Amino acid sequence: MVRLQAPLPDRYTTAEPGALEAMIRDAKATLGERLVILGHHYQRDEVIRWADSIGDSFKLAQFAAENHSADAIVFCGVHFMAESADVLTAPDQHVYLPDLNAGCSMADMANIEQVEDAWDDLASAIDVEQVVPITYMNSSAALKAFVGRHGGAVCTSSNARAVLEWAFTKGDKVLFFPDQHLGRNTARSMGFGLDDERVWNPHKDFGGLEERDVKAATFLLWKGHCSVHQRFRPEHIAAARLENPAVEIVVHPECSNDVVSLADKVGSTERILEWAAAAPDGSSMAIGTEIHMVQRLAKAYPSKIITSLDPLICPCSTMFRIDEPHLAWTLESIVAGAPVNRIVVDDDTIEWARVALQRMLDIH
Repeated sequence: MVRLQAPLPDRYTTAEPGALEAMIRDAKATLGERLVILGHHYQRDEVIRWADSIGDSFKLAQFAAENHSADAIVFCGVHFMAESADVLTAPDQHVYLPDLNAGCSMADMANIEQVEDAWDDLASAIDVEQVVPITYMNSSAALKAFVGRHGGAVCTSSNARAVLEWAFTKGDKVLFFPDQHLGRNTARSMGFGLDDERVWNPHKDFGGLEERDVKAATFLLWKGHCSVHQRFRPEHIAAARLENPAVEIVVHPECSNDVVSLADKVGSTERILEWAAAAPDGSSMAIGTEIHMVQRLAKAYPSKIITSLDPLICPCSTMFRIDEPHLAWTLESIVAGAPVNRIVVDDDTIEWARVALQRMLDIH
């Protein structure tokens, strides 16, 4: 999805790091408790140092919802995260994204028109009432609202299995979007196999499938992926083990199944953080996730050898769009009473997206 970010004034683009630091510090001091800055783990260090709370997308949205003193929430992450914060916060709290171009390529691989078309196609072939739509947290508010309206729920990478187990108490098939890999890896952890899944390609007629495929499938997995996590390959694991047979391979469940099946541990962003903290001194860990987070862990635990599983080191290019100039511009605009880049979700979408999120929260 294309979002157009206006060019920054020269005051910010030509400013020295020290000047930007002063702008941000002064704006934070002026706004005080009116402001909260949220920073996703994948943000660059120059931005994350200003965050009042650091976490994954859902943790940060929850933090925003629980903070009732701040009316200005600056989300240093990507677009769907800022939307989720707007869904979960009060009407008098406003959410801002420092750079509108900070999207998520995975989230953009499924839009509401494509999902509605897929739903109509499924309804023409099977009893769609038996299909439970599940959307990953990494999706637009419109998709969260869609699953809310159609009896489904949102999931995160840490609770995907619990949400899918719940889904099979409501129907006999799941339409899982937008990340096929999280869906597949979770299905395999539940004992399902290749014969139980089909990939729905939104760019082909009827998802590129035959009617018999849809009838046979238990999991209809959307053809989407994370541009960072798809880079990790089995050969990276082989090379890491060859270099150090004692290395522990830890990957995110957005990685492909051939990578996940070879890893020692598979877990969400927050779980990876916990494992890194708990690892004994002197241990070695090769992590398959975004490089800024891996480098931050390596710095936080110098007594441990923490490296990226990918030797070419791939950052999340959309997260990387948020920088100090954009943060300073956003904060100073709020101070001036002319805030920029407010993220607004309409009331109907908020209502149904909250339904889907609440279903997830109610699942144990």
